[in-house]
Amino acid sequence: MLKKISISQLKPGMFVHQIVEQKGKLSVKNQGRVTSTDVVTTLKKRGVKTLIIDTEKAFNPANNTDAGAQKAATASSEEKSKAKPMKFENELQRAVKLHEQGKAIQHALQVNLQKETPYDGSIPKAFSAKLVESVERNPDALLCLTKIREKDDYLLEHSLNVAILLANFAKFLGMSDEEVNELSYAGFLHDLGKIMIPDEILHKPGLLTESEMEVMKGHVQHGVDHLTDTDIKPYLIRAVAEHHERLDGLGYPKGAKDEEISKAGRMLAIADMYDALTADRVYKSGMSSQKAFSILMSEAPTRLDIYLVQQFIKCLGIYPVGSLVLLSNERLAMVMHQNDSPLTPLVKVFYSVKQGHYLTPKDCDLSTDKSLSIVKAVTASDYNIDINAFFERSVSLG
Repeated sequence: MLKKISISQLKPGMFVHQIVEQKGKLSVKNQGRVTSTDVVTTLKKRGVKTLIIDTEKAFNPANNTDAGAQKAATASSEEKSKAKPMKFENELQRAVKLHEQGKAIQHALQVNLQKETPYDGSIPKAFSAKLVESVERNPDALLCLTKIREKDDYLLEHSLNVAILLANFAKFLGMSDEEVNELSYAGFLHDLGKIMIPDEILHKPGLLTESEMEVMKGHVQHGVDHLTDTDIKPYLIRAVAEHHERLDGLGYPKGAKDEEISKAGRMLAIADMYDALTADRVYKSGMSSQKAFSILMSEAPTRLDIYLVQQFIKCLGIYPVGSLVLLSNERLAMVMHQNDSPLTPLVKVFYSVKQGHYLTPKDCDLSTDKSLSIVKAVTASDYNIDINAFFERSVSLG
């Protein structure tokens, strides 16, 4: 049964059939479930005065599982407690599931933005907290997953990876638990506005024209406008607004410079650029971490914060977990763990370059095996190998 109510009567568990009266510039057009008080707050901020609900579609918000997001956001009492250190193999199993949940939540958020419907802010916020818990248990697990990509899922994976990178970066800098959680949350939401950019521009393989670039730059404001109607803290919205600003004032959208750019914005800019440089796209392969680090350093100190860039590289290590390296015996290996010496990590050897075939995977600690050394960082595309298949077969399954 349809029933007309005022916004003050709207409660979680109700299903909005139609907006009857609304004031303000941003309009809410679509139907949808009210999953939490955050959604009610968002509708109020958007100027909704009266609306029609469908009482037959009422539901229990505690049981809502839309897009798998609620399941991802609901943590058990064990997960809510202080995370305890865990072995890489054990944490990786949980991290793989968490990574998939993150992509599902990203997809749901993008659909909401496209349809101009409010979303339950508690879901991505709780999910970001779960990312941080995983990092606390074993940072290598999620960091390894940032290197395992699906070319068609770049838009979903990029913000998820940036959230993971920021959680590690903030912890490395000794920031408070609250700051670590919030920076990860900002990273998870930072590129939502890109879903509003036409695909022919967003996925164009060549250089964008001047007019296309202006459209592309609009993704920042699209995202900020959407986040302004949520309960996300203003300083996090500011960080999202600044992730393409540069210290020399030649960034966008405002051309902010030097001290006008917050620390959170500077950190987000670095993590965003690094993940974009190392990502595989449909039209190009990602570069090695070392090449990406070189570009980051070339952008400092004129465009990027030199101290933060240096700390970011120290945080990830010269050979980041999940990256590929060529060894002195002409074999490829994946970096699995950082040792005290950044040049001698623990690696998993899996491919013979000389013979051109896969090997039975074998762990090798370069800090103790002095017969081997790393020649250089490489990418899977350099050798035309399927690193995702190797990972699923030989790493994630133990």
